[in-house]
Amino acid sequence: MRLQLLRERVLELDAVLITHTHADHIMGMDDLRCFELRTGRHMPVYAQPHDHEVIRRVFAYAFGEFPPGIHVPRFDLRDVPTELEVGGMFIQTFIVPHGPTPVVGLRVGDMAYLTDVSAIPDAVRPMLEGLGTLILDAVRIKPHPNHFHFDRAKEVAAEIGAKITYFTHLSHDFDHDLTEERDLPPNIRLAYDGLRLDVAL
Repeated sequence: MRLQLLRERVLELDAVLITHTHADHIMGMDDLRCFELRTGRHMPVYAQPHDHEVIRRVFAYAFGEFPPGIHVPRFDLRDVPTELEVGGMFIQTFIVPHGPTPVVGLRVGDMAYLTDVSAIPDAVRPMLEGLGTLILDAVRIKPHPNHFHFDRAKEVAAEIGAKITYFTHLSHDFDHDLTEERDLPPNIRLAYDGLRLDVAL
């Protein structure tokens, strides 16, 4: 995470929202220590209540006592609310399944973010209406029990009807340029590191 933040010149963070605590979604949290050092405050980290325990176990040192001069990341764990205002953004959150795992989805203005998702409950559908941008899980070509695969992600993207959809959480199944040219309509693209989006707040 540190290298990505440096590359994009992200020098300040107001808070962190954890979708779920699988390793590929939390193992960069140690790199939050530099922000705590800059601000002198613990980093607000929003997570589902059952994920607090995982974060405390994986990053036990972040909650320990150390002598002066020893710096570790410090997390201010908070429950994810259904509505949150942070960094000048109004964020709405909801829960979607990732196989048996509940995952936080979010909407900010006209953008929704759904990583690691295997179904969209009917109750969540109204949260996904009128989107300018949808970021959606499409982990691989073959079906997967805990993720949308490529064809299912295309079906869901068409159902939701965002102006532009970016597939994320992509495996090595995808040849980026070839997939976009041959297998996707113009309003569905593959996400990539460094992608920047304009979000109507």
